[in-house]
Amino acid sequence: MKRRIYIFLFLLGSVTACKDVLDKEPLNIIPESTVWSDQALINAYVSQVYSELTYLFNDATNDRSRYEGPGNPEDSFDFNLPSELSDESRCTYTWLYTWYLLKPGFIDKRGGLMEWWGYSTIRKMNEFIERMETVTVLDAPVKKSLLAEMRVLRAMTYFQMVKRYGGVPLITKVQAIDAPKEELFVSRNKEIEIYDFVNAEIDAVLADLPVGNASSGHVTKGAALALKSRSSLYAASIAKYGTVQLNGLVGIPASEATRFYQASYDASNAIITSGQYSLYKKEADKVKNYQNIFLDENNVEVIFSKQYNGQAAVGHSWDLMQEPNGFNAWGVGNNSAVYLEMVDDYENMDGSPTKLDPTILQDKVWSMNELLGKKDPRFHASIYYEGTPWQGQIFRLYKGLKKPDGTIISAGDYNGVTANGANSASSSTGFGVKKYLDETLVQPGGGMSRTDWIVFRYGETLLNRAEAAFELNKQEEALTAVNQIRERAGILPLLTIDRDKIRHERKVELAFEGHRYWDLRRWRLSTTALTRTFTGIEPILDFTTKKYQIKFLNGVDGDNKPRFDAKFYYFPIGVARIANNPKLVENPGWE
Repeated sequence: MKRRIYIFLFLLGSVTACKDVLDKEPLNIIPESTVWSDQALINAYVSQVYSELTYLFNDATNDRSRYEGPGNPEDSFDFNLPSELSDESRCTYTWLYTWYLLKPGFIDKRGGLMEWWGYSTIRKMNEFIERMETVTVLDAPVKKSLLAEMRVLRAMTYFQMVKRYGGVPLITKVQAIDAPKEELFVSRNKEIEIYDFVNAEIDAVLADLPVGNASSGHVTKGAALALKSRSSLYAASIAKYGTVQLNGLVGIPASEATRFYQASYDASNAIITSGQYSLYKKEADKVKNYQNIFLDENNVEVIFSKQYNGQAAVGHSWDLMQEPNGFNAWGVGNNSAVYLEMVDDYENMDGSPTKLDPTILQDKVWSMNELLGKKDPRFHASIYYEGTPWQGQIFRLYKGLKKPDGTIISAGDYNGVTANGANSASSSTGFGVKKYLDETLVQPGGGMSRTDWIVFRYGETLLNRAEAAFELNKQEEALTAVNQIRERAGILPLLTIDRDKIRHERKVELAFEGHRYWDLRRWRLSTTALTRTFTGIEPILDFTTKKYQIKFLNGVDGDNKPRFDAKFYYFPIGVARIANNPKLVENPGWE
């Protein structure tokens, strides 16, 4: 009995002695009062918000738990999805969910496709905005600028959600944890309300944003206008081509199309007339010039970019994933194998259409220059193929060797020439993505890419203006904007303009930059453009002439034929989110 009393008294004394220690602030957590009274910590808070916006890197997301488990970084496979789910390319690797699950449309109401449900980050944004009202450590102009920056980032985040889900809950205040359920469980706003919120936020803070180029990596006035230019174009397209459902939770009334086209047009014009940005024209060589738009960082065309240096976890893996096997450290590459249909969309420099036609090509051998040499310089800057020079070598993607007697071997060698090119293992269509590849980066591994990812650039602004101007019956302005793009590219100008020509120019100018998948969705063309079979080629090296016999590949996606159902125009809200908030209504077709 005495032993038990002694133990109790010892514990009581220990608790009493530790009371002062337990009352202290945790040493590994910075108190809130300290954060908002220290300018360096406020800046760190802003940096933390930026770090959570993984969608800035080509719609990358951390939410792939359905397929790979939780905790996957943005630097993985997600950044390839906008291209590989569109009519630009396919995923080379059949073991990846992109190929066997997402592209053929095997998606259900659990969701998991390029998710971005950003309310944890929005809470941080809301708290920052509210705290700025009482912060005294910052000078008034600095506080005003930071507040404007955060409001634009919040608008950008809501745009990322509305383009995925349609109307979402619009939460602009910090919710108290102990608030009543009717306050915590928020219903979805209408889709038009979210787009109007995005534009209203930009209009409200535009005068308070800094003017300048993209070198800071932070939002500027140009970036805010570029967001409005893009988001308004999306809203206008949905009004023009979509259908209103669920009492406006998805869809925008057709009567609103003109208003949004005008907003996009005005925002684009504000960028164009500002004098802050212009088309990149630094190099005389048109191929090199277009290629360097994406490598010459913070150039005159870049409005806003996510910045990387390839060191200390501030890198990505574009080079690792897109270079062919043999040019990177892991023996992978050509992750986004470009469809022949995408290749065919690039015109010749004289503006004439060009298409690799099996009825013409299959009975003769050709040099790659004969097949592709006259194409739009943007093609050669954006896509590699058999014979493309790289790092003092060449991409060798040919598959098969034609001997002098006409027989074709697919393995081994003949008189010292191998049957397959050194990089052929990574080629499933005969073409790969060259855009954004850094030739100075030798044998890149994961996270070593240092090229900034451009979120907004002047070329897109001109194309946004062209589309909006055309829809507003300003055809001459549309033609002028498109021809500015074509002149810079090194291709003859158009003499007339129509909707299809504007869309075509957008496809080739913005290829592999994350636009095409979303453009097809907003134009409501995905159900036909993405439910089909695609083709590729296999060059076979002719031993005698060193030219190529072209083998055409049909159905390069295999048994997993690409499919886009009408319900995919809006992602599912998802069973998990609805279980957490019973006020959420599921999107049409996913019930």
